[in-house]
Amino acid sequence: MNGVVMDGDDIEKLRKALAAEHAAVFAYGLLGARTTGALRDLTGAAYDAHRAHRDQLRNLITSRGGRPSESQPSYALPYVPTGGAQAARLAAQVENGVTAAYLELAAARDAALRKYAALAMQESATRAYAFQPSPPAAFPGMPGSGPPPTPSPSRSGG
Repeated sequence: MNGVVMDGDDIEKLRKALAAEHAAVFAYGLLGARTTGALRDLTGAAYDAHRAHRDQLRNLITSRGGRPSESQPSYALPYVPTGGAQAARLAAQVENGVTAAYLELAAARDAALRKYAALAMQESATRAYAFQPSPPAAFPGMPGSGPPPTPSPSRSGG
């Protein structure tokens, strides 16, 4: 990204998005192991997309002189899915949480980061719809639109 603006606030916003991507990679690892067929293909593609975003965010942080956060050993999920419908619902929740995490980055000082955030939000909103086709929120990720939180680090570490 040309014209990099060295801004500590932007680095913090990048770190928050990175934390959401770490959690999404964890969640999709679990979902991939618990799904089959077309749903497994969707979760696999989402896993790959979140890993790519995770790696891009790490590079964006380090290129700005920041230190990227590392993933947690484990993340607490709202529930462990026991079937395809629950897995699809959890995947949609993960995507909605990722969309919300990128919302703050969309207010970065650096225009290139704002564009990156907007595109990432579009991708995650589209994936959420693929898992749970329902009318999307008017402004996904905005407070009051009801996006579930992303998985959080597990307190037990395992």
